[in-house]
Amino acid sequence: MQPIYVCILVCKRLCSILGLYHFYPVHKCSYVQILILKKLIGRLVIGQNGILSTPAVSCIIRKIKAAGGIILTASHSPGGPGGEFGVKFEVANGGPAPDMVSEKIYQISKTLEEYAICPDLRVDLSRLGRQEFDLENKFKPFRVEIVDSVEIYLNLLRSIFDFSAIRNLLTGPSQIKIRIDAMNGVMGPYVRRILCDELGAPANSAINCIPLEDFGGQPPDPNLTYATGLLEAMKGGEYGFGAAFDADGDRYMILGQNGFFVNASDSLAIIAANLSCIPYFCQMGVRGFGRSMPTSTALDK
Repeated sequence: MQPIYVCILVCKRLCSILGLYHFYPVHKCSYVQILILKKLIGRLVIGQNGILSTPAVSCIIRKIKAAGGIILTASHSPGGPGGEFGVKFEVANGGPAPDMVSEKIYQISKTLEEYAICPDLRVDLSRLGRQEFDLENKFKPFRVEIVDSVEIYLNLLRSIFDFSAIRNLLTGPSQIKIRIDAMNGVMGPYVRRILCDELGAPANSAINCIPLEDFGGQPPDPNLTYATGLLEAMKGGEYGFGAAFDADGDRYMILGQNGFFVNASDSLAIIAANLSCIPYFCQMGVRGFGRSMPTSTALDK
């Protein structure tokens, strides 16, 4: 990961770095902190208990005007000691690093001959707020800030969607029953806090919401192969809407009543056709839609 920091520093900017962590989060968070401290980084922002979803990382990067963020994740692959582990880097606009940045990181990685560590540093990842350390680097003091990433992301969603209308849909006289599967990944705390606590969905609407180091032994891949529990529940006809998320929260699957599968192209097209129901777009307008292979044709219909 050190080449990422070197690449950031080429821009000669004071940076804030965020992290998303899944397997052995405290250990991995500490490792990132150890690597970063000897560099010209003055502030490190981490989600409480080392947990941040990918959309929340993007949100916080833009909110605090960070130069970028580190995401340590198994994504939708199997986790645990024998599972997958990867590193993603998001740039200042909150999006994935473009090819030129990734290539620069790779080129720098081939020139590294050493790295410095600070093995005795201990940061309490459970305690919200700022912690300061006196280190042998450019910044005095070096600051680590532990944030409630769910609350920050919830505030962003409040500014985009009509929470009153959604709350009425979930709790009103014509309420729709939902079933949301977090697949024991990072989305569990977000699902509980936003859909259940904030929007009033019953607690049993959310399943597999405890983040586990190995995702409960199953790949957290939101598809008809691995989200079978959700699929069977939806087939029963009791629920009108179902969804599952991958481990870091940037992929999803939507199911309708009786297990009807809603593909990515249709879900985007439905949003595009109902923009008048989303306050943010009513106020700011729409500049365009992001096309990909799964979403390429439905927007035209």
